[in-house]
Amino acid sequence: MQKSQVVIVDDHQLFRNGLKFIIGEIDTVEVVAEASNGKEFLELLKRFKPDIVLMDINMPEMNGVDATKEALRIYPDLKILVLSMFSDDQYYNTMIETGVKGFILKDCDTKELKNAIKNILEGNTFFSQELLIKLIRNKNNDQRILLTKREQEVLTLICKGFSTIQISQNLNISDRTVERHRANLLVKTESTNSISLVIYAIKNNLVRLD
Repeated sequence: MQKSQVVIVDDHQLFRNGLKFIIGEIDTVEVVAEASNGKEFLELLKRFKPDIVLMDINMPEMNGVDATKEALRIYPDLKILVLSMFSDDQYYNTMIETGVKGFILKDCDTKELKNAIKNILEGNTFFSQELLIKLIRNKNNDQRILLTKREQEVLTLICKGFSTIQISQNLNISDRTVERHRANLLVKTESTNSISLVIYAIKNNLVRLD
């Protein structure tokens, strides 16, 4: 079975080595390249397109924000998982609007890192709960929108991390219908992607995930 290709972009060699060791324990993925800054990463993209990128934010030469914007301009469907410090919150909204697939803290445990990679490779998003809570607390929650019963069901499953296929199976509707409801939800909430939709839904109490 062909393994999914991972690229690590971080300016600290020791941290990259740690990530490679952890990823090496996952049978279905392999680290095929690494870069110490955004410029090196963009050079790599001229040769091949990885299945997932683990991207640091603060790096010399070119930071993760600028590198991500350029990478997604070249490959709009590129899957990028941001490696974040808790103090990087000034960049969160920009990265979310750009279209990254998830955020995870650099000091997360091994299980969470593996789970994030697995979820994103399967077409889902992944957001560290600590970071999600911080984002929600930093915003006001006084907006209200009207959702249909089906939109509410789809939104709840999106917030639980279900993929389009999983939602269609759970609700016994077609994939196309799920995508139509997702598009309507994005318009109603003025969200640009699934991550910003989840943040909007939780901070405005549109879903209950317990």
